[in-house]
Formats: sequence, structure tokens, C-alpha cells
Amino acid sequence: MNAAVSALTPYLKRYSSALQVTPLSVVLLLFLVGPVIVILIFSFYIFNGFFMEPGFVTDNYEGIFTSFNTLEAYLATFKIAAITWAVTLVFGFILSYYFVFDIIAFRWKIFLFLLSVVPFWTSGVVRMISWIPFLGKEGLLNRALQGIGVIDDPLEFLLFSEFAVIVSYVHMYTLFMVAPLFNVMAKIDRSLIEAARDSGASAIQIFFNIIVPLCKPGIAIGTIFVVALVMGDFVSIRVLSGGQAGTVLMSMRNQVDVLQYPFACASAVLLLIVLLMIVGGIMSVVDVRKQL
Repeated sequence: MNAAVSALTPYLKRYSSALQVTPLSVVLLLFLVGPVIVILIFSFYIFNGFFMEPGFVTDNYEGIFTSFNTLEAYLATFKIAAITWAVTLVFGFILSYYFVFDIIAFRWKIFLFLLSVVPFWTSGVVRMISWIPFLGKEGLLNRALQGIGVIDDPLEFLLFSEFAVIVSYVHMYTLFMVAPLFNVMAKIDRSLIEAARDSGASAIQIFFNIIVPLCKPGIAIGTIFVVALVMGDFVSIRVLSGGQAGTVLMSMRNQVDVLQYPFACASAVLLLIVLLMIVGGIMSVVDVRKQL
């Protein structure tokens, strides 16, 4: 027994790293790579109007680029993602800047940052549904605006619209922009800002010439999180849009309802490719590995 262990010891030392990553690799292959491969295979199947048949055709992908409704759904998805990204970036910068540069005591910085995390201890579905009684036609916001005389009739665009979806996304995903920005801003050398002030630079010049360039890794990481989460979300679109937002995921859901699985798989593959292109483009411009 001891001889066998001694004989295996050199091989165990040589392949110890491979053995350590094997369990995680198996899990990733089974639950991440495997399903993607299955979806990719099904995207080339044939749909004869009633059920799908094994085959290898590109009709499903061609239908995406030739269907006006599908292209319109992609444009709607990109628009919602872009607006959500812009709003979360502004809010993320404001909150992170306040935490890092306006709050002096380190304990208060950590306390306020953790306080902003408290809402995320609840389910995302609960936080999303909580906007319905607030934005509804008889909701709190409309009643408050009518009570102070700002409006006479309730605002109907607040709920079951793209506006409600974007508000929900900003509420749920702003933290994913705040966290990387807070981490990057906290590492900025204050002597750079002091040197710029001594040289006569204004607050705006310091912000755009020092703080923003140094925060590029945080912006990149936050962008990847927010865009990926928005473009991959279905619940908020389904509940808060009221069918008014024709996004890619809503289109895929309708295709699944009528058993058009190959076409839905093709849309999923194309959406994944678009996300990978966005992430790849961001990582080619900004080196985010320094912050990971």
C-alpha cells in the first residue's frame, strides 16, 4: 500500500492543480456549457408547424433577420438596456462619489454602503412587484400628485409600460453599478486631486480628467452586470410592461407557447452572441481584470 502511494505521489503533485479544478469544471460543463450546447443544437432543428424534427437548417436564424417584429423586439431590448444603463451609471456615480469623497469617517462610509444593500436582502420579485401599488392608476404616486394639485387625472403611463419596467430595473440593478464604482473610487490617490487643485483645476476638470478616467474599470464592470441582467430578465417585462414592451424575451416566450422551440433557441443563441460581443468589446477597451 505504501509503495503504491509512493508511486502515485509524483503524479498527484504534478496534476494537483488539475485535480483541484476538476469538480468545478464538471459542474460548469453540466450546468452551463451543456445547456448552451443543447440550445445551439435545437436552434438548427426543423419546425414543421406542429413539432420539431432533427435536422440542420439555418431557416430559424434567417427568420430572425427577415422578421420585422423580431428586429423590433431586439431594438426595444437594446433601448431599455441602454436607458437603464445610463440611469444606473448616473445614480451609481452620485452615490459612490458621496460615499467616498463626501463622507469622511470610514465607519460611516461602510455603514451607508451596507445600508444601500439592505433592500437586496429581499427577493427581487418582491421588490419588483412593490412598484405596482406605487405606480398604479390609484397608486400612491398618483394620489399624492392629485392631492397637491399637480395633476387632475391619474397618469396612466406610470404602470404597465416601458417606464415602469425601467424604473424597476433601476431600482434592482443600481447596486451592481454602485459596488464596482465604490471599490474603484476608494482606491483613488487623494494626492492626485490635491495636486490638481493646487494647479488651479476646477471641480469639473478634476471630475472629468481624473476621477472619471480612473473609474473606467468600475464603469466597465458595472456595465457588464447591468446590461447582462437587463437583457436576460423576463419577470419585470412580463409583469410591469402589461404587454407594452415587445422585447426579445417576450418574443421567445410567445414562441415557446406555440411550440416553436427551434426559433426560440435561435433567438436565445443570437442574444447570447450579442451579450458576448458587448462584454468582449468592453474588456478589449478597459482592463477589468485588475479589479477582479
